[in-house]
Amino acid sequence: MHLNPYGEYAVLLAASLANDWPADRAGIVGRTRAFGMTMTFRAAPDDHARTRRVLDEWLTVVDAGDPTRRAELLNRQMAAVAAYPRLTDHDGEGWHLHYRDDDRPLPDVLAAVVSVGTALHLTTRGMHRLGRCAAGQDAGDPCAAVVVDVTRNGRQRYCSVRCANRAAVRRHRTREAAR
Repeated sequence: MHLNPYGEYAVLLAASLANDWPADRAGIVGRTRAFGMTMTFRAAPDDHARTRRVLDEWLTVVDAGDPTRRAELLNRQMAAVAAYPRLTDHDGEGWHLHYRDDDRPLPDVLAAVVSVGTALHLTTRGMHRLGRCAAGQDAGDPCAAVVVDVTRNGRQRYCSVRCANRAAVRRHRTREAAR
């Protein structure tokens, strides 16, 4: 049985959606497949817009710098999608837990998976392991990408090597100008 089917992949899925929002419902479903969700989602006409609201609410957790505030926001999000945990063995995945009711529309499933996954990620890896790209904190840098730190040492601050290099060049130029 998988002990944590909601942790890392759910947070990485949410970050992927937040950093590159799909144009339609099919794009969202395709992204869920790419991150390992094999289930079929009941369709509703407002799935795209409702899923965007789920992501926007999740981004409040990303942007909450204080661990206590993060916990409050996540607890509120998990309470809104609360269902009793259940064992399931669908689509050849093996036995694992679902923290949501069956046969829910796409936004509801993602709200449950992402909130529980984020809570598991932060409590098992550290409350500091989710945020925005550090490059965007520098004046004039537009990067606002979500960074999910899954590194061994827990020090990932940039969304990409490109952003890390850009920031390093800025720091170097600042030091050189100060000489």
